[in-house]
Amino acid sequence: MKVVVHHSYKDLSGAAADEFICSMQSSPMPLCCIASGDSPVGLYKELSRHYMQNELDISKWHFAGLDEWLGMDGADEGSCRYMLDQFVTQPLKLSQQQTCFFDGRTNDAAAECLRVEQFIYRHGGLDVAVLGLGLNGHLGLNEPGTSFSARAHVSEISAMTQSVGQKYFSAPTKLTNGITLGLANLMEAKNVILIVSGERKAEIVKQVIEGNITEDVPASILQNHPSCSIYLDEAAAKLLTAEY
Repeated sequence: MKVVVHHSYKDLSGAAADEFICSMQSSPMPLCCIASGDSPVGLYKELSRHYMQNELDISKWHFAGLDEWLGMDGADEGSCRYMLDQFVTQPLKLSQQQTCFFDGRTNDAAAECLRVEQFIYRHGGLDVAVLGLGLNGHLGLNEPGTSFSARAHVSEISAMTQSVGQKYFSAPTKLTNGITLGLANLMEAKNVILIVSGERKAEIVKQVIEGNITEDVPASILQNHPSCSIYLDEAAAKLLTAEY
């Protein structure tokens, strides 16, 4: 696990984007998993900037969405797909063939999980997983208590995540279940980039990096990943005891 601390969110986003691009360019037909949420937006904006300046050839890049609220798809403002369309698929002008997202409106969640896992398998596995960190230590919608061996599945959303998730909606919205890649899927990625910013995440950052590896803190499993980079701003890193 590599921990990198930057002065500001802007700085960490630029550094994370550089690593992301380098990792993607190391494969002839790379596949990445992309998370919604506020944390990775800076990386996505940097990626779009490089693309619009004609500095990247992404014609052979592929993207898989990390998760989705059950009952929603890209037409729902506040959905994971809606946000990723805003910051990734539209700015990068990605084709349908280049992307695979969970359809939260599915009537067959098991088949939907299989479809996304098969997309990953057909493209040789994940080269990079870009992740944010929940206040309770979740990755994607793998909430505390999720088995480290879990693959794509329907999850029950914790009370904390239900509360925090309201910020993405203009009116109170019921968020009881989600559909997500599992922790086992994420651990199979060749490279993981975790982005965390802000003082309110400092306590969970300390648990993830310096605490015990436990299913009560799902992201703590990243301590065992062979190529995981965690990008923090100074506020998120303030409780860490080691020097990074």
